[in-house]
Amino acid sequence: MNTEIAIFWHRRDIRNTDNAGLYHALKSGLPVLPLFIFDKNILDKLEDKEDKRVTFIHEQIAELKVEYHQLGTDIQVEYGDPMSIWQNIDKQYKIKKVFTNHDYEPYANERDGQVQKLLATKGIDFLTFKDQCIFEKDEVTKDDGKPYTVFTPYSKKWKAKLNDYYLKAYPTEKYFQNFYKIPNPQTLISLEQMGFTKCDFEFPSKQTTLAIIKNYADDRNFPAIIGTSRLGVHFRFGTISIREKARKCKDISETFLNELIWRDFYMMILHHFPHVVKGAFRPEYDRIKWVNNEQDFKNWCNGKTGYPIVDAGMRELNATGFMHNRVRMIVASFLTKHLLIDWRWGETYFAQKLLDFDLSANNGGWQWAAGSGTDAAPYFRVFNPTLQTEKFDKKGEYIKKWVPEVLFSTYTKPIVNHEFARKRCLEVYKAGLVKE
Repeated sequence: MNTEIAIFWHRRDIRNTDNAGLYHALKSGLPVLPLFIFDKNILDKLEDKEDKRVTFIHEQIAELKVEYHQLGTDIQVEYGDPMSIWQNIDKQYKIKKVFTNHDYEPYANERDGQVQKLLATKGIDFLTFKDQCIFEKDEVTKDDGKPYTVFTPYSKKWKAKLNDYYLKAYPTEKYFQNFYKIPNPQTLISLEQMGFTKCDFEFPSKQTTLAIIKNYADDRNFPAIIGTSRLGVHFRFGTISIREKARKCKDISETFLNELIWRDFYMMILHHFPHVVKGAFRPEYDRIKWVNNEQDFKNWCNGKTGYPIVDAGMRELNATGFMHNRVRMIVASFLTKHLLIDWRWGETYFAQKLLDFDLSANNGGWQWAAGSGTDAAPYFRVFNPTLQTEKFDKKGEYIKKWVPEVLFSTYTKPIVNHEFARKRCLEVYKAGLVKE
C-alpha cells in the first residue's frame, strides 16, 4: 500500500456532514479513510448484553456505511482495544495523518494520549478538533481567566460571545471527492460477534418539529406531553450537529438554547474539575453520612417506592432508556434526600440505563440534585413529590401510563414518610457540613 492516506476516526460524531474533524481531513490533500472502533474497553463494562445504546450505535454506523459506499468509499469498522487496532491499521496503510474530534471524558483523554504517543513514534500526526459543543475548555471564562462555576453568569458570557462564526457549518460535502476510493465495502461486524444481542426498539427521530422548539418554555416541564425534543441520544453520539440545532433555535427559543449551553457548561466543568467524576464538586459534601439502604435502592430502581411520580419515572427509564428531565430531578432528589442514598449510586444506575447518558451532564445533574455540585440547589431544598405531581402531572396522565395500579389498593405503600425524610435529611446534611 504505497498511497499516503489520512484517517478520520469517528467517535461521538457519527455523521459525515457538518463535522469539524472530517472537514479538516478532507481538506488535507490526502485521500481520507473513515474509521470507527467499537471499543472493547468500554463495551466489556456493559452488563446488559441487550444494551439499547450499542444497538443504536450499530444501526447508525450501518446507515453511515451505506452513505459512504454511495460516495465510493467505506468506513472501516473495527472491534477491540484501540491501541492494538492502531498498531494493525498502521501495517495495512501508509498513514500520514489521523484526524478526529475532541472527547472530554477521562477515559477518552487517556486513550487519545496513548494513541497520539504511539502514532508519533511512527511519524504520524494526530490532529483533533472541537465538534460536540459550541464553546469548550477555556473559551468562556471569567474576566480573570478562571472558569465559571455558576451557570447563569456563564450562560450570559456564552451568549455575548456567540456569533455566526461559531455556528457556521463545516461544508464537508464540497470535498467528498477526497475520500479514499474503496469499490467493495466490507461486511459490517455483527452485534453477535461482539457479544451483544440486537435490541428491538424504536429510537427517537433525529428530526424535531419547530412547534416543539417554539413551545419548549411552556411545555418542557410536563411529562405527559411530548414537549421536549428527545434529541439527547443524537447529541450524545453526534448523529446531528450541535451547531445546526443552535442555529435553528437561537432566535426561536432561548429556553431551548439554554439546554444546549448546559451541555457546554458541564463539559467545561469536567475539563477544569476532573475530581467530580469520583467525588463531590464541593468536597465538604463528601462528609455526609449516607444511609445507603440496599433494599430502598432496589425499590427506587424498580419503581416501587410508593411515590407515584418517582415510580413512573423509574419505570419509564427502565422500559425506554429515556426519562423526562423534570422527572429526572424529582427521582434524583428523592434518592439523595428522602432515602439518603449516595448520589453516585443513582448516577451509576442512570449511566447504565439512559440512552443519552453523557458523563458530564449526568454527573452535573446528580450533584445538582444532591446539593454537592456547581450551581446546586441549597441542601435544605427537598422536592416534595406530591407537590411536584400537582404542578406537573395534575391529571395523573403520566403516572397512570407507567403506574396503572396507582388507582388500586394493590399499589405499594410509601417506603418512607415525606416529613420524616425531610427532617432526617436536614439533620444529616447539617451534621456533615458543619466544619470540624
